[in-house]
Amino acid sequence: MNLRLALPVTLVASSLVLAACSTDADEATSDSSAAAATDTSLTDVQDAGVIVVGTEGTYRPFTFHADGSGDLTGYDVEVARAVADQLGVEVQFEETQWDALLTGLEAGRFDAVFNQVGITPEREGTYTFSTPYTYSNGVLVTTADNTDIASFDDLEGRTLAQSLTSAFGQQAKDAGANIEAVEGWAQSVELLQQGRVEATINDKLTWLDYVTTHGENGLKVAAETDDFSRSAVALAGGDQALADAISDALATLSENGTLAEISGEFFGDDVSVEPAA
Repeated sequence: MNLRLALPVTLVASSLVLAACSTDADEATSDSSAAAATDTSLTDVQDAGVIVVGTEGTYRPFTFHADGSGDLTGYDVEVARAVADQLGVEVQFEETQWDALLTGLEAGRFDAVFNQVGITPEREGTYTFSTPYTYSNGVLVTTADNTDIASFDDLEGRTLAQSLTSAFGQQAKDAGANIEAVEGWAQSVELLQQGRVEATINDKLTWLDYVTTHGENGLKVAAETDDFSRSAVALAGGDQALADAISDALATLSENGTLAEISGEFFGDDVSVEPAA
């Protein structure tokens, strides 16, 4: 009797499916291993002894040239230097305009970009990211003597200084506020201090930078948003080995207090940790 032919049809079909799944799994594992084997992003940097970092150099307080000395500095710049030190390599900064930073990654001009690159689903589809090293939420800023605005629920009918194209401007509109259009933070502060508007919603990093430079100057934060943005080191798509090494370096810098120290220098607060819920 031919036992192979006598096997139930369902059992034969199941066996074929299992075999196909096994083959697919083997192929997927092989593809994954091949991709990992061809990712030389970390060893390339290690062999060169230098990591080439793209940054603007004109984006205070993240990446700019210090008054007087002209030296390149800023939160992102100093984080990049600390990361390079952890990797055991030198850092070489290449300055260019924002629009050219991410395309420079794709063209191989940089190994990484340290320039407050926000993590978005669209960017994650093209680039590889480290773990975040900057978190920021929105803040509702008003004058220190204003007792009428204590939360976002108090904005209906109030006049706020906002950029018409910003998400914060839309948030103010959704809350029922009247909008006085401005070009940016500096104009918002001016209108607040002149009493021409009652508040403004802006990024917390902008507020912290202002306080570090000018003090609170008659202003205060009345409320903060629950949602927040994340910025990380951007690398070319597929450069996972280097991204992982940078993430490990950032973890070490967080644990030993270096990130908090750098953050405190430029913001007076630790922006490298996720905001408390």
